[in-house]
Amino acid sequence: MELHEIRYFLALSRMRNFTRAAESCNVTQPALTRAIQKLEQEMGGPLFSRERGRIRLTGLGQALEPHLAEILTRADAAKHTARRFRQPDHGGLTLGVMGSIGPLWFARFLGAFRRAHPGIETTLVEDTPGRLSRLLVAGAIDSAVMAQPDGFAAPLSAESLYSERFTVACAVGHPFQARDAVAMRELDGQPYLLRTNCEFRDVLGERVRAAGARLVERFRSEREDWLLKLAAAGLGICLLPEFSAGQPGLVARPVVSPSVFREVCLVTVSGRRASAPLERFVRAVKDHDWWRGGGVAEPAANGSGGAGRAAAQQERP
Repeated sequence: MELHEIRYFLALSRMRNFTRAAESCNVTQPALTRAIQKLEQEMGGPLFSRERGRIRLTGLGQALEPHLAEILTRADAAKHTARRFRQPDHGGLTLGVMGSIGPLWFARFLGAFRRAHPGIETTLVEDTPGRLSRLLVAGAIDSAVMAQPDGFAAPLSAESLYSERFTVACAVGHPFQARDAVAMRELDGQPYLLRTNCEFRDVLGERVRAAGARLVERFRSEREDWLLKLAAAGLGICLLPEFSAGQPGLVARPVVSPSVFREVCLVTVSGRRASAPLERFVRAVKDHDWWRGGGVAEPAANGSGGAGRAAAQQERP
């Protein structure tokens, strides 16, 4: 069974006239007749009957008509979807995002991308870098924005978007609020809120211990939002990337001696052909001025001092 045979059948069913049905399908009457005969052979019986010069559907034709109409409707819908997918500014995009990416920082870029490409429907998938990497390789997502201390192994390909330093986040009124920066050794004895999904968890732990400090763990959770609320409530401090501390009642100060940075990257699968929406997204990500995109003021909105911000910019690799 071929789609043009179904189309001819439905045209004849509507018009009940071979000549008019052939004209509506832009074919000759003999071509339409042959297609109907072939379809009848495949279906095992006549689909139309001629009674006193009038054409009627047989019982078999009546039974098959809704099924053949549905097949043609689905085929036309599939073609429409394919046409939209081939258009650069239409289609779907599934993007993985690491949970600790600063939402305000990244939302500004997504808003600009949406305004520039309103026809691209973007789905966000939040997870850890390890799980997002597996989803990328499996083809479940198109790209991911994330960071890892040791980079990304083949077949993944990563391109740096921006770097951000780690800060100590604490409640308003904490002694650290009066500081422009906090040395690692000064974290000794502080009640600590552990982010179990933090990709730099081991690196930060090593740097704290190397500085001769010991953190007193109070709570641990995979939920970034819970830990931020606990920190804002004064239940402990948290080590966070500088653009992630967007929580009322929370202040963030750069951690120094030593400072710890992470590189946030756009990660794709090397050699995999990109869809038109993904090509648009990758180009927009590369063209976006991340450092001047509005996020640089975010530490100030959370209470960071001017000297601390200046130091962060001077030491930024």
